[in-house]
Amino acid sequence: MTLYDIPLRTLAGEPTSLADYRGRAVLLVNVASQCGLTPQYAGLERLQKEYADRGFTVLGVPCNQFAGQEPGSAEEIETFCSTTYGVTFPLLEKTEVNGESRHPLYARLTGVADEAGEAGDVQWNFEKFLISPAGEPVARLRPGTEPEAPELIAAIEAQLPG
Repeated sequence: MTLYDIPLRTLAGEPTSLADYRGRAVLLVNVASQCGLTPQYAGLERLQKEYADRGFTVLGVPCNQFAGQEPGSAEEIETFCSTTYGVTFPLLEKTEVNGESRHPLYARLTGVADEAGEAGDVQWNFEKFLISPAGEPVARLRPGTEPEAPELIAAIEAQLPG
């Protein structure tokens, strides 16, 4: 089973999968609306605008597992993201990224090591996984890495198709 085969749902509850992004580099980020790192939404949106036409997509995954920092409904999350940060990138439904109810996508991604060689549980909101256009995880950046950090920009540019 590849990452493309794992069923997902959009924030609106519609079925989707990473196969919808085949051939694009995808930055998958677990997001939250009431976190100290929430301002990273602005940088994520700038990445989306900068690279979308070059085969790149940010994909936000709301998660309420870290200090209850994403308590809202799908509608509240959508409204917050669009009105506060002008988010245009797609959002998935609220998802568990750690623990017994960890989503199968994150069961696979948490096996990916970060820049220090460490795999395992997602540490906090705004942990980032870069997926290649072929659907393979190629980088994991911890929550403190800003969306426009040089190492993340370089990793994204290295994955842009064609």
